[in-house]
Amino acid sequence: MPDTTLQLSTEVRDALDAHLPVVALESTIIAHGLPRPRNLAVAEELEALVRSGGAVPATVAVLDGRAHVGLDKDQLERVAGDPSVRKLGHRDLAPALATGASGATTVSATAFLAARAGIRVFATGGLGGVHRDWVRAQDESADLRLLAETRITVVCAGVKSILDVPATLQRLETLGIGILGYGTEHFPGFYLASSGEPVDWTVDTPEEVAAVMAAQDALGGPEAALIVANPVPEAEQLDPRLHDRVLAEALAECRERGIAGQAVTPFLLGELMRRTDGASLEANLAAVRGNVRLAALIAAAR
Repeated sequence: MPDTTLQLSTEVRDALDAHLPVVALESTIIAHGLPRPRNLAVAEELEALVRSGGAVPATVAVLDGRAHVGLDKDQLERVAGDPSVRKLGHRDLAPALATGASGATTVSATAFLAARAGIRVFATGGLGGVHRDWVRAQDESADLRLLAETRITVVCAGVKSILDVPATLQRLETLGIGILGYGTEHFPGFYLASSGEPVDWTVDTPEEVAAVMAAQDALGGPEAALIVANPVPEAEQLDPRLHDRVLAEALAECRERGIAGQAVTPFLLGELMRRTDGASLEANLAAVRGNVRLAALIAAAR
């Protein structure tokens, strides 16, 4: 049988035992989201941003069949440098642990493991959601179902703009997943400060988010997540006209080439990066940095 016990780093365990603020970070952005060697530099930068906000970083990954919450320097370098590291969603965790595999965790896997460890705040870039042309393909990210069953606060820049944002918001409502717009009355568009879709609730301080979390706990009920939708600053967003033009062209190419299913997302993201000369990546990183800073402040405000 696999060892299913979470491997908490000493720093993370000590912080949780002392009720100090901790912020979970996913590892797919390190292993699969950025070119080497920049990926390691960004991983170290994000952990430093958590510390500067007064919290302890807990980067999550599976190494040799063990789920780690909090990585040391060597482990972080391994995730960043080993091309054999797999991409693990929540459903992949059991096979990975049973077979001794190593993998970087997506939103769903990170949220699940972080919540099991007792971590309440998680920072990421953008969530998965309902894909375009859902009626035909019925393609929906596993992030949504997992977050409907996991009591964790996710600070993100909305959902990836290549998705069907209105349908995703409807699905989040159906699943009972709360959404707070942070300093905005509109749901962010990942690379863009706004998707144009309204949010029902707006907060302006980390303390207000912490108060909503406390009320969520006091109410009890379904163990659903809380999404804090934090827009990328307008000065750092991808040019909206460029974004819309490139996305429309990439979607047309998908249809022409018959690209479908799981191949669509990496193709669209790759085309956005290529056709914007890397500007989409910089907007993504700007969003992640802002989310990490805010997550640390929220964790410290609890």
